[in-house]
Amino acid sequence: VAVPPSWPVYRLAQHPGMCVRLDRRAVYLGTPAVNQRCPADTIGRRRAIVVDPGASGAGAAAGARRSVLPSPSLPRASASAGPSVFTGLGFDACSTPSSRTMAAWEASPYRAIGVYVGGANRACSQPNLSSDWVSAETAAGWHLIPTYVGLQAPTSSCSSCAKLTSSQAVAQGTAAALDAVTQASAVAIGPGSPIYFDMESYSPTSSATAATLAFLEAWTVKLHALGYLSGVYSSSASGIADLADQVGSAYVEPDDLWIANWNDQQDTTDSVVPANAWAGHQRIHQYHGGHNETYGGLTLNIDNDYVDGATVGTATLPVGEGDPLGYLDLAGSPQPGEVRVKGWAFDPNTPTAPLGVRVYVGGRAGAANAVEYELGPVATRFHAGVAAEFPEAGSRHGFDVGFPTVKSGLQPVCVYAIDIAPGADSLLGCKATGIGVAVTLSHVRATARGVQVRLSCEWPAGTACPGHLALRTRFEVTIRHGRRFRTHVVTRSLGRRTFQLSGGGSHAFVIPLSAGGRALLSLRGQLRTQLIATIPGGRRVHTLGLR
Repeated sequence: VAVPPSWPVYRLAQHPGMCVRLDRRAVYLGTPAVNQRCPADTIGRRRAIVVDPGASGAGAAAGARRSVLPSPSLPRASASAGPSVFTGLGFDACSTPSSRTMAAWEASPYRAIGVYVGGANRACSQPNLSSDWVSAETAAGWHLIPTYVGLQAPTSSCSSCAKLTSSQAVAQGTAAALDAVTQASAVAIGPGSPIYFDMESYSPTSSATAATLAFLEAWTVKLHALGYLSGVYSSSASGIADLADQVGSAYVEPDDLWIANWNDQQDTTDSVVPANAWAGHQRIHQYHGGHNETYGGLTLNIDNDYVDGATVGTATLPVGEGDPLGYLDLAGSPQPGEVRVKGWAFDPNTPTAPLGVRVYVGGRAGAANAVEYELGPVATRFHAGVAAEFPEAGSRHGFDVGFPTVKSGLQPVCVYAIDIAPGADSLLGCKATGIGVAVTLSHVRATARGVQVRLSCEWPAGTACPGHLALRTRFEVTIRHGRRFRTHVVTRSLGRRTFQLSGGGSHAFVIPLSAGGRALLSLRGQLRTQLIATIPGGRRVHTLGLR
């Protein structure tokens, strides 16, 4: 390997524990140690060359090019780790610790760890990060925070980092998501899992903010299309503030925030993030920067995190020899209140028999909020890929099925192939799917009696569609406290009623104002009011003015 004469050459056998810094102009000869001593906050453009005699072929020079592994012509489900919400203390380190270190750190107060799965600016080598490591550590009770350090903002505080460009921000964000999923999948972090983009602090000029937001929106959109949850790590003063400013707009926000604000507070509140945004266990707070901590006699340089958000915390065993084979190609929501799943599956024990499919909306089997849908033996459609790769099974093992659901919002949709015997059911995959609420509001108007609205339920004909309607208002009241005046926001109910609809039907309803509602309207003259229609699985909100 030809390098400039000014580059230092490090023989790793002579430097046990040396941090292999990919962001430096240097040559490392040998195999990176499993217990490297790396600063926690290291990032930067890949420059180093690692010549590892334990690697083969093109992979021997890690800085020169990336090796490409062959993949089967027909994708199929395999071992993977999946999503889990975790609340508690965590840490992140530049290089993934060894299994020995992780075992020693079971004596620590931490049970979550950030792991760097890839990116153009990932500065530390990862000799420990593998599918076996992911499986072993999640089985040991650790929750993983997959992190991708890609292109940084144009005005990034990282002077050595590769940066995104305004004209290519959308394409670069999309490409980052594709690569992140490739890297995560290679270490068995499967669909439904979160991946957090590490966007270091930057100067939020108007052009830099616009480019960074475009990049991160493309990142989120592509991750969702690939079945993963989107997270963003950034400084409270730049990336987080810019994302928070988009709340309530049409901007596609990430599912989770990882807020860097080194205030030593073990919570997830931050002054720049609205209290009602990312409020459903969707935040992580990095509250302290790089420093050494020791547990079980082993020391790491870490950042501290308080976690109350999406992590990787469960593992699925590899498909056994007698278990069904298959793959989830697509999960979507063609209309509100409906889910569509598409893929293929068959049981190698009875390869020509139709196979049953079971779907969970809201998580994997056993998850607290997952709703089960038994679809029956639906894997009977023609699928050319199955016929080509498994001629003994035949061609009729595809499925493409839609069904109604009471769930709404962004939900993990997990599909299982039902084993005929012997063997066990197989997880074909999980994909994040946005599901609209299956009730619509139209012809809303204020009347002398209250508010009139026409409701339509988009569930299948004959399906019971019960719910309730409510009128609610919020207004400010200024109250004197001694010599000071304080403003309080007050919420009041103005009226409510229940309703019963059938799927596919619509009906006009009147929500009468309560006596208290009439008195309040008379007192204030006008009220900005929310009309809220709630059915099992979600709600719709319409805002109007009452006079």
